[in-house]
Amino acid sequence: MSNPINRRSFLGTSLAATSLGLAAADSVTAADQESAKPVAKPKPIQNEVILHARQVALDILKPSAKQLEHGLELHAESLVFDSYGFAPRAAVDGDRLAEAINNHASTAEIQDLREDMSMTRCVTDPAEQREFKEAFDASGVTCIFQNAGEEGQDPMRLIKRLARFTFTTDMLSDFVSKAVTPEDIVRAKQEGRHCLYLTGNGVPLTQQWETTTDEMKFMRIFFQLGIRMMHMTYNRRNMLGDGCAEPANAGLSDFGRTVVAEMNRLGIIPDVAHSGWQTSLETAQVSKKPVVASHSTCASIHKHIRSKPDEVIKAIVETNGLIGICCIPRYLGGKGDISALLDHVDYVVKNFGIDYVAIGTDVSYTSRNNSLESKKVPRAPRARTPWRSLWPQDPFVETPAMRTSVSWTNWPLFTVGLVQRGYSDADIQKIIGGNVMRVCQESLT
Repeated sequence: MSNPINRRSFLGTSLAATSLGLAAADSVTAADQESAKPVAKPKPIQNEVILHARQVALDILKPSAKQLEHGLELHAESLVFDSYGFAPRAAVDGDRLAEAINNHASTAEIQDLREDMSMTRCVTDPAEQREFKEAFDASGVTCIFQNAGEEGQDPMRLIKRLARFTFTTDMLSDFVSKAVTPEDIVRAKQEGRHCLYLTGNGVPLTQQWETTTDEMKFMRIFFQLGIRMMHMTYNRRNMLGDGCAEPANAGLSDFGRTVVAEMNRLGIIPDVAHSGWQTSLETAQVSKKPVVASHSTCASIHKHIRSKPDEVIKAIVETNGLIGICCIPRYLGGKGDISALLDHVDYVVKNFGIDYVAIGTDVSYTSRNNSLESKKVPRAPRARTPWRSLWPQDPFVETPAMRTSVSWTNWPLFTVGLVQRGYSDADIQKIIGGNVMRVCQESLT
């Protein structure tokens, strides 16, 4: 399934980028040269942000040289599927953004311009394209279940990110393509490419409320455009059910049940990552196909509105779905670092089984150029808290080390950490990609 040249290059580069890996990198390169000559010497990672993140995580994990080498090799050989995340983000064009602000562009215009730049400048700017490719390659990720829809139900709002990532994958298809079936993901791995599988972050609705059939007609259109997963809710209440930030926790509406049935019919995965606990539970109870909490955590380890209690995880498991463990320190709790991420994975495996857990990072790499470009942008006045971000107070204190240890480009070290915890290669491959692939296949059946 893997491309051997890409495997050798990734492995040698990743080992060379760690304090433990210098001798191991030499031995791997020598072994590979013996089996398949000639082998181009891997280009070392020179990005100081990626290198720093690797070292922070390694200082926490403290793997042996053998564990590190085996973990990196397994990661390189495996189909790695982030159950919810973001492709590397480009820097904004500070001059263009400043011009828009000075010309009195609206808040909505500024937000759209920022998003468009971060999602498409990897196509149009050579420096950003280099950053994008280096970060993607360093991650060793085959496919991301890509956030390709702004939170909400308005089709015109939802289509914007979908258009941006369609543009990116159209223009950079030899490096990162748009996948619409699980077979496309397998093919990308075989060909040494990356790909995006798209999630809409909301169910597109007409919001005319004539009939349920008319109300749901855009769901099929978005499926035809490539969307393969949709949030039932975001943080707040909508017409489908209560989100995780609603204190009422009222559950799934009658219309929400109708939407789940339509998702099952079309082959769209219901995602309850941001849904309230009762909405999550009832979605799983009524669905005939797998349900996921694509980027969440376990409430039994750390109770948070974005976590899921055992009752909900059990219901999700009974649909043959999964829970993706995210990389947000305040949701992970405890030490809030890469070890906490692995603790949540362990909890799902020990209590619900190896087939029902994945890693859905919910974080992204951001171009090193963004800091400099952002300095060119005039400071905007403080805005009101957006509707989607009306969260209860959270006293958890995140530190830079926590966030850095679970950086998106540290994906190879997530695999190393699983090796350390004694998982077999086959079970690790389920956690880092196989389980998500199974859910995708079953949803389209």
